[in-house]
Amino acid sequence: MDENNKHPDFGAEKEVIIITGSNGLIGSLLIERLSDKYKVVGLDRKHPAYPPHQAESINFDVTDEKTIQSALKRVQYAYGKKIASVVHLAAYYDFGKKDSPKYHEVNVKGTEKFLEQLQDFEVDQFLFSSSNLIYKPTEPGIKINEDCPAEANWGYPESKVLTEDLIKKSNTDIPAVFLRIAGIYSDHGHSIPITQQIKRIYEKDLLSHFYSGDVDHGDVFVHLQDVVDAIEKTVDKRKSIPNAMAINIGEPSTPTYQELQDAIGNLIHGKDWETFEMPAPLAKAGAWARDLVSDPFIKPWMIDRAGAHYELDISRAKQLLDWEPRHRVMDTLPTIIKNLKADPEVWYQKNNLD
Repeated sequence: MDENNKHPDFGAEKEVIIITGSNGLIGSLLIERLSDKYKVVGLDRKHPAYPPHQAESINFDVTDEKTIQSALKRVQYAYGKKIASVVHLAAYYDFGKKDSPKYHEVNVKGTEKFLEQLQDFEVDQFLFSSSNLIYKPTEPGIKINEDCPAEANWGYPESKVLTEDLIKKSNTDIPAVFLRIAGIYSDHGHSIPITQQIKRIYEKDLLSHFYSGDVDHGDVFVHLQDVVDAIEKTVDKRKSIPNAMAINIGEPSTPTYQELQDAIGNLIHGKDWETFEMPAPLAKAGAWARDLVSDPFIKPWMIDRAGAHYELDISRAKQLLDWEPRHRVMDTLPTIIKNLKADPEVWYQKNNLD
């Protein structure tokens, strides 16, 4: 028996999948989805919440070379060196911070350290979870395809651009694919922009009637289940996807901020939600003043991004993955609001709202 490809104590009838960030929302669902077809290994930091029982959980910190080495030694011992796909979800993200050293430390350097140690394995695919926020915003009716220019203007998307470039330049032996994923939501919310917008309207906050951007612009979203579908198809079709291919994952239509406002207002209070556009300098001054005395969600630096518009062309996902989303955020809002009304306290807890 070849010890590099099989260990006598573990079945080898299924190909092996590694998922980093396996304790997270996407990682946990992905484990449940893939475990019927693959032997799944979850890598993540120690955490009160562990991944589903279908995966072996291995302690892993992407910033620590020793834990990376230890985790991969365990993988090799138990499952061999042949890996069908590495789904790299582990990342640092803080919606409230424009810049943080952790964006570079975790997302860029951490991925670099991880990839260096993966070179000893036979890996069919390295799937990197990127973001639609790397793109230069567009205008309503103009869709963004994968060849459109990048314009990262804060730490998180900038780290995704840098990491994509790093993978392309240094990862010559492992085929890579970049899923540029839109803002993720679920039936319970889980999208920070959406849940904060709902919270403001639910509480009849005065600020819910004001917006510092163009209310006819909007962000693109994608349901959590559709993201899991897209990742599953990307793993299944790994042999046919060209190396270093970027693929947009999002809904084909983008609701405007005003459309979301009115839908949320009607679902909660039975009426459209009157919304006024506030001049950016005034909004920034107000955000700055509130930031001095409290810790508000809206930070001064966010004002510059308000009104940025994203619409995704998902034709490549249809062509290469046979994927398109089954959900639409506007159709899911009634379920999100229903869950809020059923138990506001639980809903607030699920969405980490004060």
